[in-house]
Amino acid sequence: MKAVSVVTIRKELKHKSSEELAELCLRLSRFKKENKELLTYLLFEADSEAGYIETVKAEIDEQFELINTDSFFYIKKSVRKILRNTKKYIRYSLNKETEVELLLYFCKQLKAMKPSISRNTTLTNIYERNIEAITKKVFALHEDLQYDYTLALEEM
Repeated sequence: MKAVSVVTIRKELKHKSSEELAELCLRLSRFKKENKELLTYLLFEADSEAGYIETVKAEIDEQFELINTDSFFYIKKSVRKILRNTKKYIRYSLNKETEVELLLYFCKQLKAMKPSISRNTTLTNIYERNIEAITKKVFALHEDLQYDYTLALEEM
């Protein structure tokens, strides 16, 4: 079965009643964990972006605490997983400020991690790529926010 385009889906959804739309959303949430997480964000956390950011930061902290530091292999694997999850949460929000804030927090946690990431090229590259990405995204924000985030980047 081939999936139809988003435009076609949008047109079809306009013909559905609110009860049918609710039923479709519930059915969609049963299939994938990401769908359920996105619905949770849209229904409960989209109103309070600051609260959402704090929740994600707490989860990042928790994941960094659980990293197996026995070898750099396990550290790299865990850091990639944390970054993947962070980017997933950023996709839910679609807010550029949230994206910059969460990536900055991820980089801050990565840099503060023990053992130091400077002893491993891969971890250093992950850090530097994210700093570059943050720098590019900061320029798309409002001037006041650009100044604040530029200061935060310079501290790192």
